[in-house]
Amino acid sequence: SFKGSWRSRGSSAGERALQYTVGQKIHGFTVKEVTAVPDLFLTSVKLSHDATGAQYLHAARDDSNNLFSVQFRTTPMDSTGVPHILEHTVLCGSQRFPCRDPFFKMLNRSLSTFMNAFTASDYTMYPFSTQNAKDFQNLLSVYLDAVFFPCLRELDFWQEGWRLEHKTPTDPSSLLMFKGVVFNEMKGEFSDNERLYAQHLQNKLLPDHTYAVVSGGEPLAIPDLTWEQLKHFHATHYHPSNARFFTYGDLPLEQHLQQIEEEALSKFERAEPNTAVPPQKHWDKPRVDHVTCMPDALAPDPVKQNTLCMSYLLGDITDTFEAFTLSLLSSLMISGPNSPFYKALIEPGIGSDFSSSVGFDGSTRLASFTIGLQGMAEADTETVKHIIAQSIDDIIATGFEEEQIGALLHKIEIQMKHQSTSFGLALASYIASCWNHDGDPVQLLKISENVSRFRQCLKENPRYLQDKVQHYFKDNTHRLTLTMSPDERFLEKQAEAEEQKLQQKIQNLSHADHKDIYEKVLFCFRWFHVVVVASGLQLLAVQSTTIYAFVFILVFQGIILSSSCLDRNLPDMFQLWSDIFNSPHFDDEQRLRVLVMMSAQELSNGISYSGHMYAMTSAARTLAPTADLQETFGGMDQVKFMKRIAEMTDLASVLRKLPRIKRHLLNPENMRCAVNATPQKMSDAAGEVERFMGNIAANRKERKPVRPTVVEVRPLDPQAASSASRKLISEPHFKPCQMKTYFQLPFNVNFVSECVRTVPFSHADYARSKLHPDVVGFPWRSRVGTSRKVYPAGHR
Repeated sequence: SFKGSWRSRGSSAGERALQYTVGQKIHGFTVKEVTAVPDLFLTSVKLSHDATGAQYLHAARDDSNNLFSVQFRTTPMDSTGVPHILEHTVLCGSQRFPCRDPFFKMLNRSLSTFMNAFTASDYTMYPFSTQNAKDFQNLLSVYLDAVFFPCLRELDFWQEGWRLEHKTPTDPSSLLMFKGVVFNEMKGEFSDNERLYAQHLQNKLLPDHTYAVVSGGEPLAIPDLTWEQLKHFHATHYHPSNARFFTYGDLPLEQHLQQIEEEALSKFERAEPNTAVPPQKHWDKPRVDHVTCMPDALAPDPVKQNTLCMSYLLGDITDTFEAFTLSLLSSLMISGPNSPFYKALIEPGIGSDFSSSVGFDGSTRLASFTIGLQGMAEADTETVKHIIAQSIDDIIATGFEEEQIGALLHKIEIQMKHQSTSFGLALASYIASCWNHDGDPVQLLKISENVSRFRQCLKENPRYLQDKVQHYFKDNTHRLTLTMSPDERFLEKQAEAEEQKLQQKIQNLSHADHKDIYEKVLFCFRWFHVVVVASGLQLLAVQSTTIYAFVFILVFQGIILSSSCLDRNLPDMFQLWSDIFNSPHFDDEQRLRVLVMMSAQELSNGISYSGHMYAMTSAARTLAPTADLQETFGGMDQVKFMKRIAEMTDLASVLRKLPRIKRHLLNPENMRCAVNATPQKMSDAAGEVERFMGNIAANRKERKPVRPTVVEVRPLDPQAASSASRKLISEPHFKPCQMKTYFQLPFNVNFVSECVRTVPFSHADYARSKLHPDVVGFPWRSRVGTSRKVYPAGHR
């Protein structure tokens, strides 16, 4: 067994992993495969657990941000949201950690770089990452105990799932209503029309098994779930025989295996979970369906609020090369202004943008491809159908330009080289769906091998991609055409249906049940220490609300532009930057109109999903000049501004302003550059930056400088040795003030934010103020989390 330190020194993590041999036994696991993956600078080790059959994949890589993930195949057959509610409930205490919410208690006690859990359509994942070895051990203990040995108390189910509660909890004569974290969360999710549409699309395209239901929970179906059903789902799905473990980073694999075996797997025997998803039966003819949604008051064009998509069922995602090819094909058809569907659907201005469901979807057992528009008129329905069919015929006839294919493969190569600090989490998410259906996750990681095979297929058959389009699109009878239109009574109908469901539940209650509900809710309030936090959170009494609580500070002012390239393309990349600075084109009004419509639609769609961010920005705008700018450029002001621009019939006046904006923003005198490159290429990169700066400076006309208002900030302690005063740019006409703002929007969700003005970045107390939100934020969670979703406090 391994007796070294938690993070070995000397050889690299990948080299150490290559020393494992197939058939080797390690702490109850057997090594099945060891593979070097040079594309991603890692070595993969695939294992299985001898006693339970649990699958394990380790990605050894010289990365100190180590990650653990365990996922279970969760395939519900109804829309009660049982996997989603279970995801919440297992984190409410376990056998070794029976305290209230150990997961959230670890958030401000741990050194983790990431902690969360996800419920997908057919699996549930619990990942965390940290750079500290001891912290990894602690978090691993909490996660293992949570998923395999949770308390699953009935009161936790009441809080996280659903319950009946009196409108005034201390008054048993007040009206009963539905409450619950997941119940309210899903009402908020389906306040987004595009999310509602995407859910309907999946349910109707794959109607034969688990994809026909809402794994997150349909609000009117959630109250049908019982506590007993929740416990049964855990017993049948959260078993090691149905689990897939993934670890990543430079910590030794043996330590992970030993801890997982001793704390969890040794207490189980092999089972036969009946969780596999069978392939969807193929239709013999296409289908058409229609759904409704709520009207969008902030839509770019109020008379164009319809959505139409055609969705095609493709192949099995466990065929990794075929899925890779179809993903590339999808990008060629829809990505960028030169793609066929962009030219055919977006440029003519038929709709405001592609539907957010458009593209390749490999998250289900059988992949799918969707194409269509949002923000279109109902009268254009047949036109859009014809354009889609004609575009497919045109692709089959003419194919794609070699330059387009080369650019896409080049982009993949860049993505392999460009790896972020959360690379382990991205890797876990990337392999999750394929591995969930017993595909080979290691094969997914061999990207260069797939690219080489793809090039060879194109070389052997120049019509390779066109044949795929013919097979999967032209000749495919498993095709769904789904339209969506606004209904003025949509919210009213939802409220009526919820009231009817509520009355059905109430009618079946006995006098003893009423008494039990009243007493249990009071006990919940005592147990969870529910109190009114502050007058600013009085919206907690509103039915069906979700509360997002943040405290934050804005300290930035400016814009950030970035790009990345392969080493060989360094001069070309800086030539593009020179062209952007020196010779931009601002004369294409049609192109501007398309971009404006897309931006306005995207902003409108994002309000219900990012409402907490809009609330934060709006709350801060009267406290600091930078916050006021943030509201102007990224808040509700921006949403309304883009709507006004989208409604303009003539954009010539906007075009005339763009050169002046460009001169102000892309002023080299106010520019700072940062370069990331390999040590071997740093001198070349620095030289290109210098040439770029000289190029744009030489082409710049002398203009009268804009003189900012500069104020001198005196030190707090004049006696201190480092008590030099600082000069800061200030807005002379801005005066901080308190202001309460309310936006009325047609959603089943509310967002509340309270903002406090503190100190600037240069202040000695800035570091302490940055920690303060963690202190004040988490008590809010325990107090109001019993019936709402509360996000932690934040700081800027």
